[in-house]
Amino acid sequence: MAIWKQTTDLERINAWNRGCLVEHLGMRVTAIGDDWVQGTMPVDARTKQPFGLLHGGASVALAESLGSLAGNLCIESSEMAVGLDINANHVRAATEGEVTGTARAVHVGRTTQVWEIRIVDAHARLVCISRLTLAVVPRPTPKAL
Repeated sequence: MAIWKQTTDLERINAWNRGCLVEHLGMRVTAIGDDWVQGTMPVDARTKQPFGLLHGGASVALAESLGSLAGNLCIESSEMAVGLDINANHVRAATEGEVTGTARAVHVGRTTQVWEIRIVDAHARLVCISRLTLAVVPRPTPKAL
């Protein structure tokens, strides 16, 4: 049974990411299941550190982007899920191609959520594992100009 309370149309979701860090780093949401979100990120000049390896910060950016998206799909449109804490273990270097992250719910509560994000290389080898904690807060109303 799906845990989503928002529409999970991939085209619509990827459109949200235009003009922000997600687009700049070449991330794309590629699949959504009943309780998981998956996306990719290239390992290229935008995401590598000076020694030619995937930058750990880029992996964390992918993890937080996928986990935050998933968290926001689980709540009402009057709320938003924002990051409280993220940790990551970088277990294998990636030097080329693309990495794929999958965010899965560990806990989806009324005020907090916990997501596990596994990032793998093209050979399905674990590159990074991350845990993201989100707070569910009221969505601010737009200010009048």
